[in-house]
This record gives sequence, C-alpha cells and structure tokens, in this order.
Amino acid sequence: MEVVYIADVQKTYGMIIGVVLVLLGLVGFVNKPILGIFGVNVAQDLLHLVGGALIIWLSMKSAKATNMWVGIIALVVGLLWYAEGLDGGLLASIFGINAAISYLHIAVGVVSLGVSFGVKE
Repeated sequence: MEVVYIADVQKTYGMIIGVVLVLLGLVGFVNKPILGIFGVNVAQDLLHLVGGALIIWLSMKSAKATNMWVGIIALVVGLLWYAEGLDGGLLASIFGINAAISYLHIAVGVVSLGVSFGVKE
C-alpha cells in the first residue's frame, strides 16, 4: 500500500496570507492605491508588514487558531466600514481604507474562517 502525504492546508493557507500581507505592505509604500482600487496609506502598510510577519510566525505554531483569528479580525475590519457609514469614517482617515478594501477584508475573513473550521488538520 502506498503512503500518501497530504499538505497541511491550515499552515499553507496561513503562510500564504502572511506572505501576501507582507508583500502588500511593501507594494503599498510605492504604489497607492494598490492596483488602482485598494486604498492604503503608510499606517496600513506598516500594519500589513507587522501583521503579515506575525501571521507567518504564528502559522508555524498553531495555524488553525491563527486562521480563525485572521478571519475574525478581517471580517470585523470589513464590517466596520458599514458601521461607520459608507464613507468609512475613522478607518478611512487613519488607514486610508476604502470600500474596495473593505469588501476584500470581508472576503478574506469568510475564507479564513472557512479554512479554519472546515479543513481538518
């Protein structure tokens, strides 16, 4: 019988999210808005760099819990856009967040929670 190794989906997902956040933080320093639609500023770039590095590190220790917290935080940040009104209020003024990035946060939150609770380790 052949042994089949299945990649650790939880850890791989967490590492990808962390790397993407670090890359977004770096790109944000030189290209605003990112892809012409995602509003960012220096505060958000720094937050993405630190958050991405933290997610990479935590994914090596407890990927499932990390993915759950990434999902919760991303979903809350995305939904705060609506709680403050469609102009984003505080999020827009401090972090340069716009509607497009709020939708992206909601999508990342839903997918991260789905991975955390739906994929067995």
